[in-house]
Amino acid sequence: MMAAASLGDATQTAEDAHRMLREAAVSFAARETSIARVRALRGTDPGYDRAVWRSLADLGWTGILIPELHGGLGLGLGEMATVLEEFAKTLSPEPLNAVAVLASGVLVHGDNDALKAELLPGLALGRVLAALAWQEPHGGIEPLEIATRVERGVLRGEKRFVVPAEADGYLVSAQGADGPAVYWVEQGAPGLQRSFELRADGSRSGRLVLDGVKVSDAQRVASPAVAAVALRRCVDTATVMAGAELLGVMRRALDITLEYMRTRVQFGKPIGSYQALQHRAVDLFIEKELAFSVLADALLHLDEDDGQLALWASRVKSRCSDAGLRIGRESIQIHGGIGYADECDIGLYLKRALVLSAWLGNGAMHRRRYAALAAAHGSA
Repeated sequence: MMAAASLGDATQTAEDAHRMLREAAVSFAARETSIARVRALRGTDPGYDRAVWRSLADLGWTGILIPELHGGLGLGLGEMATVLEEFAKTLSPEPLNAVAVLASGVLVHGDNDALKAELLPGLALGRVLAALAWQEPHGGIEPLEIATRVERGVLRGEKRFVVPAEADGYLVSAQGADGPAVYWVEQGAPGLQRSFELRADGSRSGRLVLDGVKVSDAQRVASPAVAAVALRRCVDTATVMAGAELLGVMRRALDITLEYMRTRVQFGKPIGSYQALQHRAVDLFIEKELAFSVLADALLHLDEDDGQLALWASRVKSRCSDAGLRIGRESIQIHGGIGYADECDIGLYLKRALVLSAWLGNGAMHRRRYAALAAAHGSA
């Protein structure tokens, strides 16, 4: 009985901590972010606000997944997903997932203790922004399909879809004689050429050309002994977290649309009173709840065992991408003609859903990947 009581107390404590974290995230988003700010930052350099980033760091959220040894909070994916979901509801452009999950994760799971001690505290405190440059020009979602080469301490190749585009340094994956590795390349390094590509929501991704960039063993974040596992793990983890961001976007988009249905009057009564629109709204609600269910299931399992992380990542991303796009598109249609105008906020949610659904692989890519992984797992 005492053991059962202790377990119940621990569960209640965890739930209370999770609730307080969500309340803090909601309060921060309401205080520090707004749609007007999102509009003002579209197409700008760097496309996000360093002051807001420092505020995120002050709350510890840039270091949620960084171990306490290196200045982070050492929390789990559930806590990270909570913050990302609430932040996504306001369409905030700060690259929290890309930096605090993707880039930080490769450092955490790398094997260069000196670089960990140098970079991770800065990432946790918001003083350093790092980006993982792992995708090649073909845009595949397999982190080990690496065309960029490292030979005799020199990097040559091209990376695309780098987020954030503007960073203090880049974690660059490269194929060497002994296998894949990841190197830390500071912004402005000789031989590093950067350009930027505008995305659907006005944010930017980066294109890096590495033309004879010199690197040393001291800059090697992850050696061939650990790089493959680190890259796959961190890309899959960020993919799950992108599902949390999509959930935040679709929840807010649906809330805006339901409010519009309650207040928009046509032929003398609210358009929400028409059965055809009610049925569409119910369908969108079901899509949103299914996405939430898949994400919640994944987080529950991954907190206990991440042995099937790749399967969960593809399941979450395919479901959340499809749901986010459907809710975004149909929300615009329910708004009617005004929904297609840039002045109407609902369109911003579809544009963010378009970006998030494509980033790290779209729904179709992840359904194919899930099928292949499930078949391989079943035959193992």
